[in-house]
Parts: sequence; C-alpha cells; structure tokens
Amino acid sequence: MKFRTEIEPPQLNLRIGYQNRILALGSCFATHIAERLAAAKFHVVRNPSGILFNPLSIAAAIRSYAAPTPVTREELGFDGEVWYHYDFHGDFSAPTLDEALRRMNTARQAGAEALRASDRMLLTLGTAWVYEHDGRVVANCHRRPATEFVRRRLSVAEIVEALAGLFEGPLAGKQILLTVSPVRHLGDGLAGNAVSKAALRLAVEELTARFPQVDYFPAYEILTDDLRDYRFYADDLVHPSPQAIAYLWERFAEAALDDEARRLLPEVEAIVAAAAHRPRNPHGEAHRAFCRRQLERIAALPGIDFQRESVLFRQCIEINS
Repeated sequence: MKFRTEIEPPQLNLRIGYQNRILALGSCFATHIAERLAAAKFHVVRNPSGILFNPLSIAAAIRSYAAPTPVTREELGFDGEVWYHYDFHGDFSAPTLDEALRRMNTARQAGAEALRASDRMLLTLGTAWVYEHDGRVVANCHRRPATEFVRRRLSVAEIVEALAGLFEGPLAGKQILLTVSPVRHLGDGLAGNAVSKAALRLAVEELTARFPQVDYFPAYEILTDDLRDYRFYADDLVHPSPQAIAYLWERFAEAALDDEARRLLPEVEAIVAAAAHRPRNPHGEAHRAFCRRQLERIAALPGIDFQRESVLFRQCIEINS
C-alpha cells in the first residue's frame, strides 16, 4: 500500500556541475539550497543583499547588481537607532551612517561580481504580497509603522513582466531555475497565502513556457503534497524542518546536478565530514594516517575547492610530526 504521493524529480534542461557559478536569490528556500550547495563545494553566492521575498524585490536586486551604483545617504532612513535601506535586509542596517553605507555598498558590489561570474541562477519566489512605500515596492519594512505602507498583491502579469525583462536583459545567456518557496506566510492568512502561491505558480508556468533557458523545480509541491505532514515543519509550523530540507536537497540534487556532480557528491560529502571528525587521540599515529588518506582523496578530485580541509589535514600531520 502507498500512503503518500511521491513526486518524481522533473527532467530539467538546467544542469549544475562543479565548473558552474551559481547565484541564488530569494526567500529562505534559496538560502537553504545554496547552503547545501556550498557545503558540497559548489561555487555559489546567496542573497548578497539579504533574503528577498517578493518577485519585484528580487528583480530590483538583480538590476542593482547589473548596473551597480553606490548607495547614498539620501536613500537611507534613520529610526532613532539604526540607519536602514528599504532594498536591504535588516542585517545591513547599522547605528552609524558610515557603517550602514559600507555594509550596503560592499553587499551590492558582491552581488555585481556574483552576477557577472554566474552562469546559473536560482530564484525562489516567496510571496506575491508586497508593501509599497511612496509608491515603490520595498524588500523589507524594517519595523516601520504599517500606516506608512500600502499592502497589495501582485498580479500574475506584473510578476511575469518583471522577470521576463530580466531574462531578456541582464540574465540573458544564463540558465535559470525558478522555485516557489514552500514556506507559508501565515501573516497573509491561509486563504491569502494560497492565493499568493497560486499567483507565483501561474507566473512561473508562463515564464517557463516562454523562455527555454528557464526551468521550474517543484519545492512547493514536494513539501505540501509529497511530504504533506506537519512533522515536516519546524516548531513554528511555517518553515520546513531539517528533515524536510534534507529531503528537498536530495530531490534537488537528483533533478539539477549533472551526472559527474552526482557521481562526485558522495566523495565530496565524505571529505567534508572527515574534516569535521573529532579524533579520540588527535596526536596519535592513527589520526595522522587518517589525515594523510584525506589528502590523497582530495588530490584525486582536482578542480574542487578543498582549501580549508587541506589546511586542516596538513596542520594535523605537521603538528604531530
């Protein structure tokens, strides 16, 4: 008997290998997958300006990376404690103007460099609900009073238009993987969240039909239909649990990684795990031999960045020599 509907990994045109450069932007799912990719030694940069939830803010971030200009004092607000910018996450706010500008300009430059280098894009859309300040959609409200904003839901056409302009412009020539975040936005209410996800999903369907370089990975459907149980959510009943994230990563790896990357992945993960190993006797010959074996394994995988692990294993051998 079957007690759940398993979603088979889709056949994607996009393939990710160790030679590719990836820029991941969007909501928490983009961060989770990017962290897994980074841990597996892929070349990936995630959310240089912080987590982005709505498609228009993602599009604005990409435009700011494509034609970067310095963030200026006139763009920032001050709430009595910190300087903030409506296009940046609160992590980039600071008590002093100079520090806030330094953080934000460093982030924008990092985003510009990542965009130039990338040939793969992972974009995760979180919500179709947006907040406008002075007629402009903001990425973060920075705890300002709700009366300062107008809240509305983006139409499917608005989402398609914003992203299509990128695919024909600064993202032309890059392979793009779209996902809809499985994180539930309960602040919108369950009905509002459902309508929001539906708008995102319809927009993605139009974009994948229009652009051959754009694919869709069903993270939303995997969590809500394949797993479909509150035990796969964190305690807040909103975000996926660690077990669910691990399952999504497995399905993502099956669908998006190329054959060579999937072949190498277990060995890469084993070397990373070995670097985190805590020996019973760090000064013993057995541990020195263990470190030598890991360096031999690393040497057999040229082109993968094991700099941190190599330093650790060499230090182990030198200290105990």
